[in-house]
Amino acid sequence: MDLLHQLEDILESDALIDELGFIHPSQFSLLNKESGISSNLSDEAIHQSADRITSSEECAKQENLYFWNRDHKLGISTHVLLPLYRAAKHAFMTTFKQYMMCDNQSDKVGICLPASSSYDHLESILLRHSRSLLLLSCDFMTAWNCRKLVVSKKKQLSMFVDELLLSELVLSYSPKSEQAWNHRRWVIKSISANCSNFKEILGKESELVEKIAERSKMNYRAWNHRCWLISYMTREQVLYELKNSRSWAALHVADNCCFHYHRRLLLKIMVDQNCVEEIISCGHNADIAQAFKDELDWNKTLIKRYVGREALWLHRRFLSMCWINNFLIDSGDASNHSTEAMSMYHDFGTFLQNELCLLHSCSTFVDDDFADFQAQATHSASYMLWLKVQVPKPLENELLEKMRDIDLKTLLDKSYPERSSLFNYLMS
Repeated sequence: MDLLHQLEDILESDALIDELGFIHPSQFSLLNKESGISSNLSDEAIHQSADRITSSEECAKQENLYFWNRDHKLGISTHVLLPLYRAAKHAFMTTFKQYMMCDNQSDKVGICLPASSSYDHLESILLRHSRSLLLLSCDFMTAWNCRKLVVSKKKQLSMFVDELLLSELVLSYSPKSEQAWNHRRWVIKSISANCSNFKEILGKESELVEKIAERSKMNYRAWNHRCWLISYMTREQVLYELKNSRSWAALHVADNCCFHYHRRLLLKIMVDQNCVEEIISCGHNADIAQAFKDELDWNKTLIKRYVGREALWLHRRFLSMCWINNFLIDSGDASNHSTEAMSMYHDFGTFLQNELCLLHSCSTFVDDDFADFQAQATHSASYMLWLKVQVPKPLENELLEKMRDIDLKTLLDKSYPERSSLFNYLMS
């Protein structure tokens, strides 16, 4: 219990702690040395147990032995994790039972509370103990739900912000904690209607996911949280996110989650009711069309830079399908030969030419022994076969002629022999 009080005092004294880690006792002296902290602790003191601490001086030594706090970083010795967890759980459950008794008998508060205590003080102790417990065991559902109960009753913005800080601290050592991510979504949903700087909070949430994804590869839970945030974003925020997240994605092409995030952003733009009305009324929206063109150009750059990455080709299929389905006028309207119709078909003709140029540039085998170039040729040929199925009827003949010009069949026979028969079927 003394160690638990020390931990809680550290958390109270430094509200800006943003990173938590569990450290082997042998590393404390090295941390102190690197941070410039002198230590006069003897070897005998290192093995001294918590129950032998009696004086205030020895308590200070014990804190230095088992807790390390500097520059808003907190380290806890692995030697005391189990006794700390037991103490935190006991303190939390005891306080929680008292709190629930008082909550169920609110008309008899004076009877159910301990002597010289108040209901608010009991809530404060409960939040204090639950925080310590969650830092030691982040999947303790009762503690998370208890904090939801208390904070939802208070309805103070500062308390909701504290919950975001706590869950961020938990994620610093457990970045895939489902409970921590769920808690953040509960907080954001709770403050979405009554928060003046909600847009800023969404921006920081997106940055947090990016920072965590940098340390924790293929973190589906983090990216799922970022995708969930899209539903609260304005159109301007979505366009900003689409552009701003490209730098990170370009450096992590193996992490398909970032491309899935891009697809969700683009779909958010497309399904927005105002955008749908504009597409129906005027054929296409300039901002949306430009966003898709930029995404296609960016994807093309990545395909050429990172050879043989199937995820990039799959992302291109999504972009091409959206372009064809949303930015081409219906074939029945082509007979009108309006300026707008001719312009849209001309745009698609340019798009088609760019795709064939991309296929040509990706179909060259630089080295037959280098599997990436063969994979690149295979993915590009498969993409063109897929594109043939998506092309509207008025342009199908033009596409087939261009595909014959680049001898796609020979390319398939060389790089994708098991699908060469499919080419004959599609060309017939």
